[in-house]
Amino acid sequence: MRIYRAKDYKDMSRKAANIISAQIIMKPNCVLGLATGSTPIGTYEQLVEWYRKGDLDFSDVTTVNLDEYKGLPRDNEQSYYYFMHDNLFKHVNIDLSRTYLPDGMEPDSKKACDDYNHIIHSLGGIDLQLLGLGHNGHIGFNEPGLAFETETHCVDLTEKTMKANQRFFASLDDVPKQAYTMGTKTIMQAKKILMVVSGKDKAQILHDAFFGPVTPQVPASILQMHNDVSIVADEDALALIPQ
Repeated sequence: MRIYRAKDYKDMSRKAANIISAQIIMKPNCVLGLATGSTPIGTYEQLVEWYRKGDLDFSDVTTVNLDEYKGLPRDNEQSYYYFMHDNLFKHVNIDLSRTYLPDGMEPDSKKACDDYNHIIHSLGGIDLQLLGLGHNGHIGFNEPGLAFETETHCVDLTEKTMKANQRFFASLDDVPKQAYTMGTKTIMQAKKILMVVSGKDKAQILHDAFFGPVTPQVPASILQMHNDVSIVADEDALALIPQ
């Protein structure tokens, strides 16, 4: 595990984008695992800036996203497909036919999950997986208590997670109650993992995830068992981590 200390959110975003850029440059046809949420937005903005300067080429890159809400069409502004298109895909020269997310509009949960697992396996796995960190330690939508050995599956979102996402919807009633998510097993099979963490409100869970016991009650704690994890976090998030 490597911890990269950043001064603030902007510095964190730049350092994380550097790691992703290095992956693309070293392996132009790499498979990137991507995340949504507020924390990675700055990282995507930095990647777009470097692309516009001519420093990056996404033409051979393939992407697989961690998750998607069940029941939201791609053109819904709160879908994760829309998020990725708005924050990254439409700004770079990526081939949209090689950008994958779970099919949120597939009502058959088993089919949706099996199809997504097949896609990831057919690509040969993930070269670098970008992750955020939930306040309860979730990665993707893998909530506390879920088995570590799961692949893509349908999850019932906890009330805490739904409330955390409520700010993006008109009301709590509008927040989807289920999502398709890449499982912890699939995440752990990525060759490299990059986690971005920002803010004082993440300091305790960051400490618990990487300096506490490995337990399904803190899903991110399983990352302690991975042999290539980089954490890029700002000073506030690292407040409880020893120098």
